[in-house]
Amino acid sequence: MINQPNTKSIVCFGEILFDIFPIHKKIGGAPLNVSLRLKSLGINTQIISCIGNDSNGKEALDYLTPTGISTQTIQINHTHPTGEVFVHLNEKGSATYIINYPAAWDKIKYTQEGETAVIGADVFVFGSLACRDAISHQSLLNYIALSKFKVFDVNLRAPYYSKELLETLFMEADCIKFNDEELYEISDLLDSPYHSLEQNIQFIAEKTNTNNICVTKGSHGAVLFTNNQFYYNSGYQVAVADTVGAGDSFLAGLLSVLITENNPQKALNFACALGALVASHEGANPKITRKEIDEFMHPLLK
Repeated sequence: MINQPNTKSIVCFGEILFDIFPIHKKIGGAPLNVSLRLKSLGINTQIISCIGNDSNGKEALDYLTPTGISTQTIQINHTHPTGEVFVHLNEKGSATYIINYPAAWDKIKYTQEGETAVIGADVFVFGSLACRDAISHQSLLNYIALSKFKVFDVNLRAPYYSKELLETLFMEADCIKFNDEELYEISDLLDSPYHSLEQNIQFIAEKTNTNNICVTKGSHGAVLFTNNQFYYNSGYQVAVADTVGAGDSFLAGLLSVLITENNPQKALNFACALGALVASHEGANPKITRKEIDEFMHPLLK
């Protein structure tokens, strides 16, 4: 999938924000969640983002400092606040979101520090939400032009996307990751004549000229299509606390194995296990060790 198996450098682009639950808040944002999990897995990681000059912004920096993630590419905006998202969980722990606008991460500028980070990284991860404002959108396109291997973590959040935007980002991506609901929505947008998961994956791969597509299926695992071959994992059973950040940790787990071992099946298995473990905890970024993941995947080794 990625032709540099010894690579350990990934840059993520997009939102840093706080998820506001009914009685508490937790730091989040898909790109930050991916970055934090990658770092915890031993991958050299940076995030290009923007926070406000406010108490939430200070709290974000204080949170990041001990993680070892560099804050050099995190900008501070003196006009717009640090992002907030109001999270509603249904009885199954599935989340819906109300995302405030405008927020500091809508105003990410193209900088020399960001340019250096992207040029030096082997993988660049981005999503669709960071394109809802023209400033961050243009900065993203400029960074994409510099990146070696581009991973599009689709992460649809209505109403902040369009067919035209998705088509543009698809054509830039070397790898696309989305969930099964997003797969069928996107297949309809692209006028797919197919109904099965695999047929639609192949259709999107051909339509977007993308060789690597990963589709998550919630508790039913995930499918990875790479180099014209399908890989499957049927999922791991857990008691779900909430699904916030599970897909982000899934992506981090997938990339962490692919860039160090280039083993698609092992990467998919590891990603599904990590995503399930995150869903069994509250919030997007619970502390989970590699030992815990290994024991969860192979309980007989305990």
